[in-house]
Amino acid sequence: MAIKIDRIDAGSEAEALGLQPGDELLSVDENELNDTLDYDFYTDSSSFHLKAKVADGIREWDVRRAERGPFGCDFSTYLGDQKHSCSNHCMFCFIDQLPPGMRESLYFKDDDERLSFLFGNYITMTNMQDHEIDRIIKMHISPINISVHTTNPQLRVRMLANKRGGEVLKYLPRLVEGGIAVNCQLVLCRGINDGEELRRTLGDLLELTPMVQSIAAVPCGVTDYRQNLFKQTPYDAETSAAVIDIMEEFGDECKRRHGKRIIYPSDEWYLKARRPIPSAEFYEDFDQLENGVGMMRLFEDEFRAELDRPHRIYGTKQIDVVTGTMAGPLITELMDELHRQYPMIDVKVHVVKNNFFGGNVGVAGLVTATDIIAQCEGKLKSGTLGIPAVMLREEKDTFLDDMTIAQLGERLGVKVEVLPVGGGDEAKALLRTGLHISRRRA
Repeated sequence: MAIKIDRIDAGSEAEALGLQPGDELLSVDENELNDTLDYDFYTDSSSFHLKAKVADGIREWDVRRAERGPFGCDFSTYLGDQKHSCSNHCMFCFIDQLPPGMRESLYFKDDDERLSFLFGNYITMTNMQDHEIDRIIKMHISPINISVHTTNPQLRVRMLANKRGGEVLKYLPRLVEGGIAVNCQLVLCRGINDGEELRRTLGDLLELTPMVQSIAAVPCGVTDYRQNLFKQTPYDAETSAAVIDIMEEFGDECKRRHGKRIIYPSDEWYLKARRPIPSAEFYEDFDQLENGVGMMRLFEDEFRAELDRPHRIYGTKQIDVVTGTMAGPLITELMDELHRQYPMIDVKVHVVKNNFFGGNVGVAGLVTATDIIAQCEGKLKSGTLGIPAVMLREEKDTFLDDMTIAQLGERLGVKVEVLPVGGGDEAKALLRTGLHISRRRA
């Protein structure tokens, strides 16, 4: 393997050697280079032997450097090659349930251990081989996030529709024994990998703690676009409560063994079961926020803490905000409390049902501009619409249905204000009017 140079940094050691764009780096100290992780790891040294393919053939250098650091080669992608795609056909895959007409990048299924380390993506390990596990341990690429779903090999083959689904479970103990921290995700399908199968999975993972440092369970998402896919039955209050009971039982055992809970149900289980979200102490370090574990508790506590700080506001402010059905009751409650303490600030909450995806999808992060327009047009009174940042792509300008905030504002005839993700930051944004007055005390 080799990685092709796209650019050379001016004044760098790579430039001093005479390397050029288009040259291919082959190895460092006889270690083959496959991607930028190899490149960064092996060139971060005061001396190394470099082999490269250049215009006139193969050249080699013994590099001596004054100090460690960037060597000066840049590549066409941040990985130095292409992302590894998923080879599974999971019975619960959300991407298979996407409607047409969304951003093209959303339809790509990645299953790449490098993205797990760099960006927190979850991987199934089914497209990995022994040498890749060896590399993770050698480079100490930690933590790694793994979509486990079940530790029953036969069931995992069935759920992932991949004959390697069970075989690669052997990599979990190898990673742990190699000193790699692991975060685990369980997507639960009703009647498939819950109940006694969930107990089996948690029991097996419990033996790998504390290097398995967090385990989250989330319910399978079901949209209206499941034609020709495995039939999924959404969880109800009773079956959600059963999942919570099992997760909390094993979490209590982790707490007893390690002083840390480690095992957490996502917020959605509590909402479906109509149980209160636990206190912040339950979630400890909030290790699984990306899976919706403790997200609502953290948001509420941060929002209320900001309201408890002294603010002086003069003048008035009106704003409409949107949210999804799952967070709707909490956001409405918090905005009512904001108005109670600061009567001059009036926030109208519009709970948007997700008709774009349909099914049981209720999280704010999957609300589209299409549904906001359909359900809010003619109902906005303030002239300003607050959009939670979680509804937008990373650049904070485009919704999942490829509509921009500028297009949304033009269609609804309002100014769009992007609200921060954190509860405290959102409270500050809503309190910010440019003028000041004292809040109303209880």
